[in-house]
Amino acid sequence: MKRHQRAAGAIVGSAVGDALGGPFEFGPQGAFSARFPAPGTGDEMCGGGGWDPGEATDDTQMAVLVGESLLERGGLDLPDIFVRFQRWAVAEPKDIGLQTEDVLNNGMPWDLAAAIHFQVNQHAAGNGSLMRASTSAVHFAAAGQEATMDAARRIAALTHGDRAAWEGTAIFHELIRVTLEDKDPLAALPDILAHVHPGHRDRYATVLAPGWHPDQATEFNGAVWPCLGSAVWALRTHAGFEDAIRAAIDLGGDTDTVAAVTGGLAGAYYGLEAIPDRWTQPLHVPLPGFDRRVLHLTDLLHLADRLAG
Repeated sequence: MKRHQRAAGAIVGSAVGDALGGPFEFGPQGAFSARFPAPGTGDEMCGGGGWDPGEATDDTQMAVLVGESLLERGGLDLPDIFVRFQRWAVAEPKDIGLQTEDVLNNGMPWDLAAAIHFQVNQHAAGNGSLMRASTSAVHFAAAGQEATMDAARRIAALTHGDRAAWEGTAIFHELIRVTLEDKDPLAALPDILAHVHPGHRDRYATVLAPGWHPDQATEFNGAVWPCLGSAVWALRTHAGFEDAIRAAIDLGGDTDTVAAVTGGLAGAYYGLEAIPDRWTQPLHVPLPGFDRRVLHLTDLLHLADRLAG
């Protein structure tokens, strides 16, 4: 499979998972399959919960902002990404994580805001940096393992002061890189874990192990490690993009983000062509604070093509 097909699959797949999962956020397990028991039937891009059918949430909106900064600034410009996040946050998006909102609005400079939030609250291991990582993962994949994991940590640290969030985002970046190289991401996990900070390696080894199931999670899947673990579980135990996404949403809880992370992994693994047209055609990504722009499938494909280089 061509690299660009996998790159487009990662970015579009993440957005599709996000838009499908958004209406089921904080709902019970099995809600998606209860409403749509047979795959391919019914209007699965149903909207609801404040979301229009096919509308991507803050997960994809922030991913687009990261991707556009990387392209327009010619590489990683952390202050620029932070300013874009702030511009978006003050435009009152429909959804924004509580921690992310506080960090972006606490008046601290870009390189201190997340760290100060963490010092005060001691809780910053949410999945809010993982959810937006599809674009940066595609962009940095060609730079190699060390560079892509380092970039993931640095972007994550803009809003999340807990290293757990950095390491989870770094693992996701590396999983995408391996997949774009036509290698098996699941087989690569032992090597990836060896490059995770020792203080967080055991926790990630637990949730990424072949025998782990999301029912064994000790925290809500809004936390970074069970979110990533759930996405890897969905990829490992289900055949095809559709089945993986359905399984991710059926876990309940933070469904948009678990499905977005799953969609990024499964989209890269199975490629763009594995994502159903009935899911990609209604897909759209509003960008509050940016001249009422709304991205559609063709825009995301163009973004993915440029980011893949």
